[in-house]
Amino acid sequence: MKYFITLGDRVHEVELTRHLGELRVTIGGQPTDLTYSEADRLGQVTLKHGGRSYGVSIEEANAGICVTLAGHDYVMQIEDEREYAAHVAERAANKGGGLIKAVMPGVVVETLVVVGDEVQEGQPLLILEAMKMQNEILAAGPGRVSVLHVEAGQAVSAGEKLVGLAGLDQD
Repeated sequence: MKYFITLGDRVHEVELTRHLGELRVTIGGQPTDLTYSEADRLGQVTLKHGGRSYGVSIEEANAGICVTLAGHDYVMQIEDEREYAAHVAERAANKGGGLIKAVMPGVVVETLVVVGDEVQEGQPLLILEAMKMQNEILAAGPGRVSVLHVEAGQAVSAGEKLVGLAGLDQD
């Protein structure tokens, strides 16, 4: 089965297949030595990769799936091929726009746009400090800033709304 995992503005294609009772994982077309086993029925799993084991917690969140690894939360969207194709078509029909959400908890250092600004794909919208690093949050596509959900100095959690963009023909 093929899945598309969206983490921030990056999409990762992951394919899972079973062969002789073993789960095989391919990421971006490249086979990996990742193994997975459930530790309990409450979302606790063990991942093994490169000779190391990782305890991971997986929970549903309002903004998608929250994966906790080594004390850090990562909010992601997981879609199968059908769901992903439908959302790609939906985004194309909207001609840009959408909601930008925080991928991880942090503090908004600076907003770089105001409501009404026209932005292009890849344009920085704000700076978010997370884990002592400053990250530019970029527009995923062209649009017009319709709402700023945050301001400088504000702490945000993973999955929290940051900026709303309307498609350029949707004023």
